[in-house]
Amino acid sequence: MSEYYKILVADDNHSDRLILSALLKKEGHSPILAENGQMAVELYLEHRPDIVLMDALMPVMDGYEATLRIKEIAYAESEMVPIIFLTSLQEAGALARCLEAGAEDFLSKPYNRVVLKAKLKSFGRMRDMHSRLQKHNRQLVIEQHVAKNIFDNVVHLGSLNADNVNYSLSPLAIFNGDTVLAEKKPGGGMHLFLGDFTGHGLPAAIGVMPLAEIFYGMTNKGYAIEEILKEINRKLRRILPVGIFCCGTMIELDYFDGIARIWVGGTPDAMVYSCEDDSIRSIPSKNLPLGVVDNESIRIAIEEVPMKVGDRIFCWSDGIHESRDITGEMFGEQRIKDTIIRNTGKENIVVPLVDAVENFMGEAERDDDITVLEAKMIEYQEQDTSQPLARPSHTVVGPQDWTMDYRLQARSLVNYNPLPMILQILTEVESLRFMRGQLYTLLAELFSNALEHGLLQLNSSLKQDPQGFVQYYHERTRRLESLQEDAYIRVSASHQPWDQGGELTIRVEDSGPGFDFQAVMARKRNNREYSGRGLPLLNKICDSLEYMDRGNVVVAKIIWPRTKQKT
Repeated sequence: MSEYYKILVADDNHSDRLILSALLKKEGHSPILAENGQMAVELYLEHRPDIVLMDALMPVMDGYEATLRIKEIAYAESEMVPIIFLTSLQEAGALARCLEAGAEDFLSKPYNRVVLKAKLKSFGRMRDMHSRLQKHNRQLVIEQHVAKNIFDNVVHLGSLNADNVNYSLSPLAIFNGDTVLAEKKPGGGMHLFLGDFTGHGLPAAIGVMPLAEIFYGMTNKGYAIEEILKEINRKLRRILPVGIFCCGTMIELDYFDGIARIWVGGTPDAMVYSCEDDSIRSIPSKNLPLGVVDNESIRIAIEEVPMKVGDRIFCWSDGIHESRDITGEMFGEQRIKDTIIRNTGKENIVVPLVDAVENFMGEAERDDDITVLEAKMIEYQEQDTSQPLARPSHTVVGPQDWTMDYRLQARSLVNYNPLPMILQILTEVESLRFMRGQLYTLLAELFSNALEHGLLQLNSSLKQDPQGFVQYYHERTRRLESLQEDAYIRVSASHQPWDQGGELTIRVEDSGPGFDFQAVMARKRNNREYSGRGLPLLNKICDSLEYMDRGNVVVAKIIWPRTKQKT
């Protein structure tokens, strides 16, 4: 950087101005002269000098006031301008006042040329260093915003804009360790995740991108929350440094059965609001945060909560209830409950909750990210099976004529979900990817029927009330653990290409005793007692659906392209 500067000289003494001007020119600098403080401020705005030499006592505006105004202008524009007071004052209090006004140094009259030269050189280096830092900072800010755009594109590509989801992210920095994720499941319903990594800023945000990638990828493929949580834990445990982990709450909303499956690991209690009796139920943390222990040691404890349409789930980071006012009192859990109850008539309770926290804090300084998530149970909506497929020519891309046969024995049926793997195979036919949701719904219904009703002989009529739900799933677990070793479910699939489209056949067989499918078909019942969402839904997805043998075999056929909604 140049060692020659524009230097503003403000002094009401004409002789002193001339002397300083001559000294500065001799050193190669460019002096700008002002005869009072007001003129000094005006010339600063016009010329933007590198250094200011300021007399303390001047008419119109003294040097103290002029210094304050110049510093305010420079600060507002992120500039650094060194100011050196010129003074004949010797009293310590007067000299201290010069520094209190914002000056970096002072120079006593009469001026010593050697000292003046050294001070100018020193403060010139300081200004040059500040300029370099500002340049680097501007580049860093640009890079941060580019990185933040990429970060948001990865992290927020899901369903956070769904009508039944409200959230607020209020970070302390551009990057932070709090995150909110939401994505629709292939067969309906939704997965949601609120995460709070230890620390703040970029170090805390390190794990958010791999977490989001796993969450979205596995949700789209139909994995259950237990499997998603284990994969997230495995990844974070491997990549994060010691001391950084993710507290979180994960929720699965099943719109059809009206049930929420909730996992809480290290975050504050989740809360479920019931609109029926205006009550709030707390779901406490029963799990370790993600990334603390290996998968061999982790235990996934999930709470299953029946919900009616309009009921809501709330979860938040500890920055909400640990927010403090100026006296140090925390906002606390009770104020959260009171705020929820007061605002149940509103579509969005997140906004009044965040407002309540901010009003409570007042002028107190915030020291943590504030994140809150709200999700509402809604009516199950059947998916449209008439969506046009990808390619106008309806040509087959990927594997064409193929057959798959997959058989699961008792041990695998206890704790393994084969649907994501099977769905991945089916959607290798590119044009079928646009029916991913319908295919997953079909597979899930057929496999669930084969397992829960064919093998386990469970009765869905139990799931008519909250107590029945609990009894149903307890009995499901008990019967799974006592399955006969020769029990099995066999899933077969085949695809045949046509000139325009193709035909997909799925066959599911179980080793159970079967059921009187002819009587069921004849009664045209909704059939929740046997087949979950019912034969009507499966018939809308399939071009044909046929039960065989003793009712333990079902064959479904889908012909594509589909051109209209079946009724």
